[in-house]
Amino acid sequence: MLKIHRLSLLLLCLLIIPGIALPVRAEKVYLDISNPNLRKLVVAVPYFTDLSPRGGSGTMGREMAELLSRALEFHGFAEVVDPLKYGGGTDADWTGLGVDYVLMGRFETAGSGMMIEGKLFNVSKKEFLAGLRYRGSLKQQKDMVLRLCDAFVEQFTGNIGVSRTKIAYVSDRSGYKEVYMSDVLGMEERQVTRHRNLVVSPRLSRDGRYLAYSSYHAGNQNLYLTDLRQDKITTAISRRKGMNLAPAWSPDNKSMVVTMSQDGSPDLYLMSISGQIIRQLTKKAGINVSASWAPDGSKIVFVSDRSGSPQLYTMDMHSYDVQRLTFSGSENSEPSWSPTGDLIAFTGLVDGHYQLFTIDPAGKTGQTKLYSDWGDCESPSWSPDGKQLVFSRHHNGKKELCVISRYGKNLRVFLERKGNLAYPQWSGYLP
Repeated sequence: MLKIHRLSLLLLCLLIIPGIALPVRAEKVYLDISNPNLRKLVVAVPYFTDLSPRGGSGTMGREMAELLSRALEFHGFAEVVDPLKYGGGTDADWTGLGVDYVLMGRFETAGSGMMIEGKLFNVSKKEFLAGLRYRGSLKQQKDMVLRLCDAFVEQFTGNIGVSRTKIAYVSDRSGYKEVYMSDVLGMEERQVTRHRNLVVSPRLSRDGRYLAYSSYHAGNQNLYLTDLRQDKITTAISRRKGMNLAPAWSPDNKSMVVTMSQDGSPDLYLMSISGQIIRQLTKKAGINVSASWAPDGSKIVFVSDRSGSPQLYTMDMHSYDVQRLTFSGSENSEPSWSPTGDLIAFTGLVDGHYQLFTIDPAGKTGQTKLYSDWGDCESPSWSPDGKQLVFSRHHNGKKELCVISRYGKNLRVFLERKGNLAYPQWSGYLP
């Protein structure tokens, strides 16, 4: 089992920049890392120091520093200095290099176990801000480094980082559209479905334990559920005639909102994870699809064409009252409610292209365009801290996954993979 410790004052003062021995402070920086006007922090991540009695070749220390650097840069608010500029050591002219913070790591191995320790140093104030120690097996090395990164991100932002989260998506690389999952750094990938048919709308439970999706492999668009702790068994939870589509998990992971057309009209139903209908939410009021829950479970947002064109609506899950949310544009669809509750992301059809927008849940501030260039945008999904979005972009004849900040900045391609990638879904925080 992985153990995490707050470092004591004595332990932290053992690892110092030459000539400086300052105590750890609980101060946090608290940056709005997605603010478009924020200057990126310049951060140095020296090679991790090996404290093992016999030492080593230095390869492990460099690899851990490189992983920590990649994970930190993924969050979009930091620029990591190339360690070749200062030799990778902890003794450097950080001010001359323009460094704001130094993330220092050291480790020790013993048999099949290891300890990893990290500290955050504020260059301008010449003081240490935070430190953590992790103990686990050698096999947990990557996980411990990513936990360290997420702890450092929390020191900067007040929100734990997303280095250990995953993204589910559909890929056609095998010749069939199947569901895959990847960590956010693209280092480990897993194929979840093997139906050799069309699979759409994967949805992860908030705790990351289950994946729900729709597949046509049995002839009908059935709804399936897979426990991601294993690889062999998937369960059909709705084989009702017609559509069984786009399950939206409730925040407590105990139910989902599903679009079904068993009565002829595509309507929303509240369903248990075993497939039992709890309540019909809409009834023959046009086509009703693509639900997404508010993080507190009080409302859902969904798409309906009851007004004549697809628009976003919200439904109170206590009174079941419905309110129209979007009024601009000929088509608005694929809403995703932010985990922070303050924004809903969606795609809107403008000038013949699907563009990425956000809107506040009350509709008071109107629609804000996040991204409109380089092809159609589809299926936005929020990171669990509400700072970033992943979406599918149709660009140069291929669908690829991109990540962008909540303000529409720092766009980058998420995965470089063969085939087309679509329907991304960002997981919540994982245990």
